[in-house]
Amino acid sequence: MKRLLFPLFLFFTIVLSSAQQPASSGAEIKAAIEHKSRLSNTSTVKNLPLKNIGPTIMSGRVVDFAVNPENPTEFYVAYATGGLWYTNNNGNSFIPVTNNAPTQNIGDVAVDWKNGSIWLGTGEVNASRSSYAGVGILKSEDKGENWQFMGLPDSHHISRILINPEDPEEIVVGVTGHLYSSNQERGVFKTTDGGKTWNKTLFINDHTGIIDVASSPKNYNIMYAAAWDKDRKAWNFRGSGEGSAIYKSEDAGETWTLLSDKDSGFPTGEGVGRIGLSVFNDNTLYAIVDNQNHRPAEEEKDKEEGLTKADFENMSTTKFLNIKNEDLEAFLRKNNFQEKYSAESVKEMIKAGEAVPQDLALYLKDANSDLFETPVIGAQVYKSEDGGKSWQKTHEDYLDDLYYSYGYYFGMIHVDPQNEDAIYIYGVPILKSKDGGKTFTSIDADNVHADHHALWINPNKSGHLIDGNDGGVNITYDDGEHWMIRNSPAVGQFYSVNVDHAQPYNIYGGLQDNGVWVGAHTSEETTDWQVSGNYPFKKLLGGDGMQVEIDSRNPNLVYTGFQFGNYFRINQETDERDYIQPRHNLGEKPYRFNWQAPILLSPHNQDILYMGSNKLLRSMNQGDDWTVISADLTAGGKEGNVPYGTLSTISESPFRFGLLYTGSDDGVVQVTKNGGGSWSNITAGLPKDLWVSRIIASEHKKERVYVTLNGYRWDDFTPYIFISEDYGETWENIAGNLPLAPINVIREDPENENILYLGTDDGAYISFNRGQEWEPFSNGFVNVPVHDLRIQENQNHLIVATHGRSLYLADITPISEMNKEKISKKLWISPVADIQFSSRWGNSYSKWLDPYTPETEFTFYSASSGNAEISIKTEEGFVLKSFEVEAEKGFNEVNYDLSISEERINRFNKSLEEKLTASEDEKFYLPKGKYTVEIKVNGDSAEKSFSIK
Repeated sequence: MKRLLFPLFLFFTIVLSSAQQPASSGAEIKAAIEHKSRLSNTSTVKNLPLKNIGPTIMSGRVVDFAVNPENPTEFYVAYATGGLWYTNNNGNSFIPVTNNAPTQNIGDVAVDWKNGSIWLGTGEVNASRSSYAGVGILKSEDKGENWQFMGLPDSHHISRILINPEDPEEIVVGVTGHLYSSNQERGVFKTTDGGKTWNKTLFINDHTGIIDVASSPKNYNIMYAAAWDKDRKAWNFRGSGEGSAIYKSEDAGETWTLLSDKDSGFPTGEGVGRIGLSVFNDNTLYAIVDNQNHRPAEEEKDKEEGLTKADFENMSTTKFLNIKNEDLEAFLRKNNFQEKYSAESVKEMIKAGEAVPQDLALYLKDANSDLFETPVIGAQVYKSEDGGKSWQKTHEDYLDDLYYSYGYYFGMIHVDPQNEDAIYIYGVPILKSKDGGKTFTSIDADNVHADHHALWINPNKSGHLIDGNDGGVNITYDDGEHWMIRNSPAVGQFYSVNVDHAQPYNIYGGLQDNGVWVGAHTSEETTDWQVSGNYPFKKLLGGDGMQVEIDSRNPNLVYTGFQFGNYFRINQETDERDYIQPRHNLGEKPYRFNWQAPILLSPHNQDILYMGSNKLLRSMNQGDDWTVISADLTAGGKEGNVPYGTLSTISESPFRFGLLYTGSDDGVVQVTKNGGGSWSNITAGLPKDLWVSRIIASEHKKERVYVTLNGYRWDDFTPYIFISEDYGETWENIAGNLPLAPINVIREDPENENILYLGTDDGAYISFNRGQEWEPFSNGFVNVPVHDLRIQENQNHLIVATHGRSLYLADITPISEMNKEKISKKLWISPVADIQFSSRWGNSYSKWLDPYTPETEFTFYSASSGNAEISIKTEEGFVLKSFEVEAEKGFNEVNYDLSISEERINRFNKSLEEKLTASEDEKFYLPKGKYTVEIKVNGDSAEKSFSIK
């Protein structure tokens, strides 16, 4: 393995300035897993705890279930980026199963309930913007305590695992393959020796994978596979193609035959998108297909009343000028044109040649609405009663308002094992049919998220369903009439996080398809809110939650929004909401907004707000009015159905107003030193074409700037991090010893310029020497994508926003204090917080409750491992308690319960005017006063004082 790792490390040290690198290979991914494991074992911060603080109520995207058919209160839930969780009490509580796994990114889970073996296909197959790649097939035989790598490391995304119920060594796996690039490790794979070896039994081509595999319930030999021909790029998604088709095997996946040819009755050709399968018996099965062919014009959805955007797309000037003013005015107001555009003023512009009729349609071009308005055929359901030889569409009408134009995000169908005519399909929303797909009704409900991805039907009780969606887990026993919500796991998928300066301070975050939430950092995840009705986090906004900026003068004033630049100014005190998205002028090309369009309040003046499209815009009055302060700061975009050539990150130097940096999704970094008067492209020396995930103007030195680039959308997982000491004229690569993983965010420590924090697609890291070496956090933390980091300077807290495990909080006081003087010491203790005395210590208010045991923590740094002697002493030096712990090199955390040793209490009592008495737990606790903690390791010692007040 060392031979594999050496060139990988060497590769990281090279400053790459050519075009994007090829996709990361399976061998590199395996090497990176082992490399991170070694770094975690020796990390200075491996014992520094990160505390998960939730929230949980909004949950995260579910992709699969594995339910015990003999006891459906026992099941596993697989989250897209939150790992695998287990319950044996019908979802009332869950325990995490993949905390020790190399990834939390899951495509499918299968369980052999006879012996308890768990098979995990890693890498989500819903081809979303945040559908992260996996590491292949994993297996656990001890409920997740340990995981074995079982092959297929270059698969990236695994769709289905089928275990032979008669032979657990025989397994068939569907692999969709790379999301953003072509590769060979895709198709159907089979093992007959429990994963020791794999045979690829079905392969279409290097850009077509297998999105679903299903077998007959009582005959494992009869199997069907759905192939999906797709191509995703940062600027375009082709979700359909000639390779999309249905195949059949009658020998348990050894050989396959194409079923969906032109004579089968099933759609074929370029418009065939994602296909889902469900088998009722050996001869009867259903399929749902995302048909991306456009509808005939006469069959498009009913035309809305009045003028529409489409009316102007081919309109002549003469026809436009003949429109009645009242009709044109109604159109302008209905579609939120700026007030300066009235029917009269727009007609004057057209007459003067300042605009053309088509500009009115162009003005309303919006990437968000394009998802819903593209007139594709959409979801279609087909049934076969002869083993897939022939197919009939089950319904005559269109299944409107289910898939829209993004069927790549949905694609499942289920038939009730007890009722051939009862089927379920879902996207937005979930639908059921009781007549074999002729008609459908919605079974969505108020506490069920709209976007659905997984469903389990009880084979022994029709109407008992477990549903997985973007908002977690729901259960019904009456076929969707009523639903229970089961969201105790902390699996929120945060895009961004920010903090204010309130007391206690609040944490704000935007989540994938779950809006924007805010809550106090002191919030505790308990079930008390179910009685009080007061969940500690509150929802500010819906949609996909984006960046949040908080006015430092008034934490009630918040700027946030949803996807593609739809931002609002929100007054939390009055609940006033003002829509502030900048709009281009009629006749100009529309602004291009990123999915996560960046915003920034100027650190110099909190009335000044910046927002990035393809240009940088500035408001001097809190978003009421906007001025463009740049030309296009990107490479210009590319033709496609996804906004591209957009700004992805903005930073302003705290040293100088108007010293601004921008980064784009197509790899362009720019700087202005005069508030947008002139701009310089400073991309030279950086890798080309990569997504600029973060640019940070230093808080410690005016000329210093950091930039991270992300190759995820090329399937390139190389870590790219650079520093410049001259405003970006030259760059130095500081990826150091990082394992393979794309970089999402970098932050400086506000107190110590040498300390940097990093968030990658596999975790959080720290560097104590400005990027020369990196060390992972691992205490209480898992291998999960980290999208954002913030430091609350008043409390010295690091807030880690993960895309799959919600929020974590770490007290970084010990880290910030690691200056050169202290690093030279072999042993030192971080400041110890004063403690508030309580009469509750060791006592209980009820004989039915355990006594309350207090606890405080001491953090100390040791330059070497060894036995640590801990002593708690009075001001006069009298030792009240001594105990020992094993210290490791780096930071160590010691818990102390504030008790006094029994053999010391009599002597200590003699010095007190008011004698101490034992608490109910028969322990003596420290009274009010001043104390010292002394720590000795390998002959070195350090002390720190604290008080009990």
